[in-house]
Amino acid sequence: MTSFEVVNLDKISYASNIETLKDIDSLDRYHFIHGDICDRKLVESIFRQYTPNIVMHLAAESHVDRSIDDPINFLSSNIFGTMSLLEEAKIFYHKLQQDEKKDFIFHHISTDEVYGSISGSELFTEEHPYNPSSPYAASKASSDHLVRAWHKTFHLPVVVTNCSNNYGPYQFPEKLIPLMILNALNGRELPIYGSGDQIRDWLFVDDHVDALILAALEGKPGETYNIGGNEERSNIEVVTKICFLMQDLKPLQNQGNKNYLDLITHVSDRPGHDIRYAINPNKIINELNWKPRTNFDVGLRKTVRWYLSNVDWCKKTLTNSYNFERLGSNYGVGS
Repeated sequence: MTSFEVVNLDKISYASNIETLKDIDSLDRYHFIHGDICDRKLVESIFRQYTPNIVMHLAAESHVDRSIDDPINFLSSNIFGTMSLLEEAKIFYHKLQQDEKKDFIFHHISTDEVYGSISGSELFTEEHPYNPSSPYAASKASSDHLVRAWHKTFHLPVVVTNCSNNYGPYQFPEKLIPLMILNALNGRELPIYGSGDQIRDWLFVDDHVDALILAALEGKPGETYNIGGNEERSNIEVVTKICFLMQDLKPLQNQGNKNYLDLITHVSDRPGHDIRYAINPNKIINELNWKPRTNFDVGLRKTVRWYLSNVDWCKKTLTNSYNFERLGSNYGVGS
């Protein structure tokens, strides 16, 4: 694959660890800029200095529970931040020469949560109506609509991708899988919302990255591509699998006769919790020749092993930002 010069604009929020970038930070073709996508002057200066032909917009506040406690922050980053990028991309694009315009694309990365809950054996297609349930999902749905509006009104070349639940190394430990791994490692309770019957389609991060690169390089402007792993699992099934893997890789110590399964506890459900998400990825499979390569059991074992081998990374990432407390229980009454 062709090598690209990469500019990374990152706010370095609570969920970031700058040390994650240390292996690439010295590369000549990698440029890191600490800043906020809502800062239009900064965004404009980046377009002017680096003249990108591909914009991959992955910046977002992304945790549903946090959006319940503090929705305003999600609206700011996910809606106004997206508008800031779109406006500066529009201005930059329309100043390009005609032969340069054909190589430009604005790739907006979104989520399956914009569709809301789905029942039975249905799958989300790209034509599925939006029905977001949480402030997070609503903010992402809004950003999707903005991107499509800038395409239709201002002729900005865009591609939108909506993915299912990601998992794998380096994920911030407030998310389900790393949270359960680290709670289990420390002998803490493993809290499951409600019955744990909520179903998600799980996508290994490496497979998602492959799909994103394909969509950015080969996606058709104006199109949407759903990216899913074809790996539906209930939350209780996922946590149970983590318990068995932990027992195999690092048996529970100093807990009497308990095993990790005994740490599972059911807590009150999240408000507005969707029952099932499931993506139909046939469009990106058929049109861009992508498919998920990682079986969930294989990917989950890789993920558990990674967190067990990188406890120091987790500690540094969590410093002063998250203490394994429950989020999303303030019913929208937050700071």
